[in-house]
Amino acid sequence: MAKFDVVDLSNKKVAEIELSDDVFAATPNPHLLYEGAKMQQINRRAGTVAVKNSSLVSGGGKKPWKQKGTGRARQGSSRASHWVGGGKAMGPKQRDYTYRPPRGVRRAALSSAISLRAGEKKIVFINEFPSDGKSKKAYESLTKGLKLVNALVVDEKKNDKLLRAVRNMEKFDVLPVEGVNVESVLRRSTLVITVAAAKALNEALLKPRGSKAQG
Repeated sequence: MAKFDVVDLSNKKVAEIELSDDVFAATPNPHLLYEGAKMQQINRRAGTVAVKNSSLVSGGGKKPWKQKGTGRARQGSSRASHWVGGGKAMGPKQRDYTYRPPRGVRRAALSSAISLRAGEKKIVFINEFPSDGKSKKAYESLTKGLKLVNALVVDEKKNDKLLRAVRNMEKFDVLPVEGVNVESVLRRSTLVITVAAAKALNEALLKPRGSKAQG
């Protein structure tokens, strides 16, 4: 079990917390980080781009002119791709870009990202993060109290006032435990996580196969 200091919003140590080595002290795997980030980025692709081919363009059912005797090249339809207003030859079609690695890979990727920040001493464990829903107070706690420039803040979903207070800040992100992902952890240089959220995340990433998974 890995031990970490727990501080309050004034950055004073108030306790210690023990968490699993498999989640918070694993050896970061660059390929797993790549797989986790790729999954999120590629799944944002809508895949809705499309053009009309010759079968979808309206009109053109009649042969433009007779086959012989006009002196012009033979044509079968005005919907052909070389006609103005005709269909597009071999154009893009709608497709599903969804990419979802196995559950074990997703869990291991998130554990790698968290362990990477832990190894860099870039995780701040706080005992709690009360909020009145106002951004000013939360911003002061993060910048003046914890002396951070940018960070991802993670707390339990029920602390909805904190989510409202931090979500519109330029250099700080906020997520509930259920929404923690590889890309968000890597986007910010520091991870700020409450004790309750850390324990919930630790438990979720250690669930045996067949249990409801995180990520």
